[in-house]
Amino acid sequence: MTIEFIDSPSPNFDARGVNIDLVVLHYTGMKSGRAALDRLTDAAAKVSSHYLVEEDGRIFRLVEEEKRAWHAGVSSWRGASDVNARSVGIEIVNPGHEWGYRAFPGAQIDAVIELVRDIQSRWGIPRHGVVGHSDVAPERKEDPGELFPWEQLSQAGVAIGRFDGAPDPGIDYSEALTAIRDVGYHFLDGAHAAAVLAFQRRFCPSALGQGLNPVTKAAALWARRVTGGG
Repeated sequence: MTIEFIDSPSPNFDARGVNIDLVVLHYTGMKSGRAALDRLTDAAAKVSSHYLVEEDGRIFRLVEEEKRAWHAGVSSWRGASDVNARSVGIEIVNPGHEWGYRAFPGAQIDAVIELVRDIQSRWGIPRHGVVGHSDVAPERKEDPGELFPWEQLSQAGVAIGRFDGAPDPGIDYSEALTAIRDVGYHFLDGAHAAAVLAFQRRFCPSALGQGLNPVTKAAALWARRVTGGG
């Protein structure tokens, strides 16, 4: 499938310096796609992404993949702190938690899947290298959020899906935390609450806000196994 891009160049980019091994998915968190596109292409805003996907499935190309777009901010994944340098950023139009978070339309998700597959074909990015903004910046971000249909991306073969196994109360608390860290989440000892929430949004949203409950513990060990962490 040949993807049709709408070119809308952003001036906000610089050189990478490292190889690409991640795709970071965001929601725009603004009232409209037009407002998000304007901000991402405004030199004064100093933010950008490589792509923006509208609700109707249109894909805007803002920054060439070979360049470093400015989308992840202060972030870390699997011990590397400059996520912008190693990732392709995709903004997905959705008002987000501040402006009326809602389900992502089918046409939009179909476009995201095809775009991610296209990016993976160029850079060899594995399924576990497709992550959310809240995964790499759990202290600051919630996107793309608990409504994002990761299972659809999994069924299409471009990302890891969600945990659907049984709870396991027998898993040790510290072992579950170690597993979450091994998956890729960064947190300091004793300051793991935000990372646990981000993990739940991504892998087990039914447990969101319930701490390291038996579902989250089981999901943590499962996620470490399927992502090759640790």
